Amino acid sequence: MTADETYVIHCPRNGLRTLEPVQLLNDAPLAPLTTFRLGGPASRLVTATTDDEVIAAVREADDAGTPLLIIGGGSNLVIGDKGFDGTALRIATTGFSLDGTRLELAAGEVWTDAVARTVEAGLAGIECLAGIPGSAGATPIQNVGAYGQDVSATVTEVVAYDRTTRETVTLTNAECAFSYRHSRFKEHPERYVVLRVRFELEDADGLSAPIKYAETARALGVGAGDRVPLAAARETVLKLRAGKGMVLDPEDHDTWSAGSFFTNPILDPEQYEAFLARVAERLGPDAAPPAFPAGDDAVKTSAAWLIDRAGFTKGYGSGPARISTKHTLALTNRGGATTEDLLALAREVVAGVRDAFGITLVNEPVTVGVEI
Repeated sequence: MTADETYVIHCPRNGLRTLEPVQLLNDAPLAPLTTFRLGGPASRLVTATTDDEVIAAVREADDAGTPLLIIGGGSNLVIGDKGFDGTALRIATTGFSLDGTRLELAAGEVWTDAVARTVEAGLAGIECLAGIPGSAGATPIQNVGAYGQDVSATVTEVVAYDRTTRETVTLTNAECAFSYRHSRFKEHPERYVVLRVRFELEDADGLSAPIKYAETARALGVGAGDRVPLAAARETVLKLRAGKGMVLDPEDHDTWSAGSFFTNPILDPEQYEAFLARVAERLGPDAAPPAFPAGDDAVKTSAAWLIDRAGFTKGYGSGPARISTKHTLALTNRGGATTEDLLALAREVVAGVRDAFGITLVNEPVTVGVEI
């Protein structure tokens, strides 16, 4: 690994031109930048700490025709063992701004820290998204959600660099085209680089948003739709996540993961009926798989339930990549794993669930240089 220094020209309103250094590393390891701690090196790694630096690095790569990989918190990324032959751009921008109930976050802000600060400020809307690893800029891309909250419910605007028009654009919530773990940004991954995310939160006199998720309500001892003190909601979610290995801990290999590796399947009525028939055939007529309304007569079922009932229980595996001992939805690096080890396990799970229930699981993490 070699280090070098490049410069971005800034032209503030006073017209003066300044040069600021941007960190540049050649043949740079990427595994330490991911929560899996997997993947080979990048030909070139640029770390940008301002929006201008981000845009300049993107334009430089685009002008040169160099492949570009955007890295935020690295919590949703599976990089191949051969690494990335191009420029990896690590977005390390900072910025947390509150104006009443309006929140603006720079893309590089640590998400779980930002959630903690909104709770301290007495604002509701993202408190149940506590403990989710990664950066703020990734949240609208995946439409991050957990425990009854999705960021699409509070995001008002996303500021992004459009690589097609070579302009900075501001997209409204509707223009982001949010759906379950999906967005316009995920639909067009080569087009947009998120710079800033804006939210509208709620001042509910120190109380949370209405609790929607049954597990959270049970843990809090309240009913669905009730509000609780913000701190209680956040702390409860953190405890629930930690119990499933979903809060980062360098000493706990159950957290060397991307959290939920597969999305929950959404089935149309015909697919759902076929699924129920397979469940009855495999588990008996009294078996009742989880089912939740998903709009347009669709039904969402549980990927974790499918994995477990297909025979892949907690701790499954004998190699360095195994299913978490705390949650069947998390695939983990037990130390010393390679990306191929992880992919072999993922493929085994996908094939097993398909054979058992006729459903093909879809991976949630982004893959780079590899396929499931």
